[in-house]
Amino acid sequence: MSYPSNPPDCERLRIVVPGELGPQRLDRYLAEHPDLALSRTRIQKLIVDGGVSVNGQAVDKKHKLTGGEVVELTVPPPEPTTLVPENIPLDIVFEDEHLLVVNKPPGLVTHPAAGNYTGTLANALAYHFGRLAGAPGADRPGIVHRLDKNTSGLLVVARNDHAYASLQQAIQSRELRRTYLAVVCGHMRKDSGTIDLPVGRSVRDRRKMSVTDRHSRPAVTGYTVTERFRSYDLLDVLLQTGRTHQIRVHFSHLGHPVLGDPDYGGRQKWHRGIFGPERPLAREILSLLGRQALHARRLEFVHPSTGEALQFDSEPPEDIQVVLRLLDERGR
Repeated sequence: MSYPSNPPDCERLRIVVPGELGPQRLDRYLAEHPDLALSRTRIQKLIVDGGVSVNGQAVDKKHKLTGGEVVELTVPPPEPTTLVPENIPLDIVFEDEHLLVVNKPPGLVTHPAAGNYTGTLANALAYHFGRLAGAPGADRPGIVHRLDKNTSGLLVVARNDHAYASLQQAIQSRELRRTYLAVVCGHMRKDSGTIDLPVGRSVRDRRKMSVTDRHSRPAVTGYTVTERFRSYDLLDVLLQTGRTHQIRVHFSHLGHPVLGDPDYGGRQKWHRGIFGPERPLAREILSLLGRQALHARRLEFVHPSTGEALQFDSEPPEDIQVVLRLLDERGR
């Protein structure tokens, strides 16, 4: 796609880069520019589509600015949404004109994808709130970060592009803190630690992820053991990067899959090794828990417009609470 010299309905922006700027990638500079409310993803797409020029010349997204350049952007209006609004109930923890904090139940897909084109959180948002932030795509209105279908808990949704760009930057700079409650199988060797292992698509099963050096991205997960049971540990998990299935993959790789996780060894695979008096309890727990015991319990970030420090907490749903009560009563 390329833009004509006078494209209709497009916004034209002109930025003069300060002369004292050191070498910096164009896409990063524009994503962090205070006068732009555009995510880095959207800026990269504009560059690829020919909507960004430096000193009148088309460039690629890796172009380095050195200072004194004139950058011009041609920004088309957001793509029209193809989402079908659906009247799906939402648990709204916080709402203002800039953002929403939603408590997602297990079983609800975050946004449309293969096999799940309706019945998602995005469809519900379209019904209850109409148009939200356009980035990163028309079918993901305002969704700053996602949760797996069977992971419950808190996520933040932007209501305008400024909030979206600011919150995305907060995630990249690790200023938006996401803390999860997780029950893992077995016992972590240390009471706390950091898992720093790259995550990429599994070569054995393309539907899954794995710890791999091949076509992977850095992934960092912090954890603290808050309680130890005979066969399981209860953890607070701090997600420092946001790769697909990151928490589940990291703990599975260490031999401690998230309890109940059918994809990464937390159901039958790990529990085949349990014998004696622990076996009936394990069977009962798995019969009550139809998903991974993973819940996004806390969000902490600075409000993108007011600058106020915000913290939101969410108790785990009843299925995880039942499991924790069982472990407290019979699993010690």
